[in-house]
Amino acid sequence: MNQATAIGDTALGDLRSALRGGVLLARDPGYDDARRIFNAMIDHRPAIIARCASAADVVACVNFARARGLEVSIRGGGHNVSGKAVCEDGLMIDLAPMKSVRVDPVRRTARAEPGLTLGELDRDCQRFGLATPTGIVSATGIAGLTLGGGIGWLGGKHGLACDNLLSVDIVTADGKLLSVGPTEYPDLFWAVRGAGANLGVVTSFEYRLHEVGPVLAGSVAWPLAQAKRVLRFYEEFAGGCPDELSANAAFATAEDGAPVLAIAVAWIGSLDAGRQALKSLRSCEHPLADAIAPMGYVDLQRGGDAAFPRGRRHYWKAGFLRRLDPETIDVLVHFAATQPTPHSMIALQQMHGAAARVPPAESAFAHRHDQWDCMALTQWDGPADDERSIRWTRALYDRLEPHLERAVYVNDLGEDEGDRVRAAYGTNYDRLATVKAKYDPDNFFRGNQNVASAT
Repeated sequence: MNQATAIGDTALGDLRSALRGGVLLARDPGYDDARRIFNAMIDHRPAIIARCASAADVVACVNFARARGLEVSIRGGGHNVSGKAVCEDGLMIDLAPMKSVRVDPVRRTARAEPGLTLGELDRDCQRFGLATPTGIVSATGIAGLTLGGGIGWLGGKHGLACDNLLSVDIVTADGKLLSVGPTEYPDLFWAVRGAGANLGVVTSFEYRLHEVGPVLAGSVAWPLAQAKRVLRFYEEFAGGCPDELSANAAFATAEDGAPVLAIAVAWIGSLDAGRQALKSLRSCEHPLADAIAPMGYVDLQRGGDAAFPRGRRHYWKAGFLRRLDPETIDVLVHFAATQPTPHSMIALQQMHGAAARVPPAESAFAHRHDQWDCMALTQWDGPADDERSIRWTRALYDRLEPHLERAVYVNDLGEDEGDRVRAAYGTNYDRLATVKAKYDPDNFFRGNQNVASAT
């Protein structure tokens, strides 16, 4: 029996009355749109979708679900590759309608609600010439990204998204709304910065902002035949990057169907200094194309959007990589030549500078090194390609695994990777499990990469 039917009309009526937002059941218009997420592989059907409009709505939802023993999932504003945002036959707490932003240009802070995407937050902050570190695709939701860490273009200069959190408002498993920061519930604030999905529903984020003007950004591309030489250069180039520069590499497919290696960069600082810093990259191995140019920060953040449209099917595998040794490069180039679909890519997202200098125990995000987030980002259009796409991704990961750290970015974990949750938190795992037990002893919030269930 569907949980909504088992609950009954009276209880559902009470929930509707308690919320300023709306309640959707499977028979209601808008239900299918609300349950669909970025990854078309995910086809879960919640019994109830609560379209929250306020923190009070979230409190009501948590209390309603706890009283009835319902499974709960929390959806923010954007991507969710693992599908954890949408539960099966439970209550989905949908935060997408919560999109307010309040920028304080004097204090250089922003108070942002969890339904925002990166692009929406960037747009409002840039009206004052300000920004906070987020990710690299503007359709990503700020909530999941920040609560898992948040690796992006500003990381070298200003750290991760979670490093720039000043406070949060969070609804905990007992239905309380807490204002949490360095001096108020400091243990919870520590845990939220990297493992927030395990601890509650964040209804407001307060970010530190930084001055960010025009940037020098774009990509340089080479044919696959030159990839090994370029990657050897790239390892040394990335190792010498100043904080102002971030450089990500990716194997992709060009418009003519040929595999290419591209290095995308963003220089956050003086444009003249950036041109000087990028000379060696732009002259390396006679590139096919050079699209590096001055641009606005919002345009930089939109630069990856076309490669990740909604509606495709996705299967990702990832891990942190410290070195591009010859054996690793051989594996990457071999699999780049056999990518199963033209939409797929193998990406190396750089993490360095300020993001790598934070002490590992400072927040739940523990993996503070100069490194790459090495990702097989496999995507395709229809179910007919499921088997071969997933098989290729797993084969690539199996070949790379001996070269990867015993560490992974929690936001990269797939629906079937609960056994890697401990690796997502490394030396911080036991402390995190203690905080989880304190604030959610019954594991009410388990529709996530779950700490309490990790082996």
